[in-house]
Amino acid sequence: MVERNVCTFCGGPVEPGTGKMYVKKDGSVMYFCSSKCQNNHKLGRVPRRVEWTAAGKKALGKK
Repeated sequence: MVERNVCTFCGGPVEPGTGKMYVKKDGSVMYFCSSKCQNNHKLGRVPRRVEWTAAGKKALGKK
């Protein structure tokens, strides 16, 4: 069975063979579906405050 991961920033699915996996020094693993998500995380943005993420839609009451 192919393992599907969830994007750490936006909450969307990361298809096998796509996206990026980032391993921190403490051993925690972060998956990113696109460079858009990776750059927003690197900039320190909070997913709850970004409208197009799953957490942002939930916080705004749109989903």
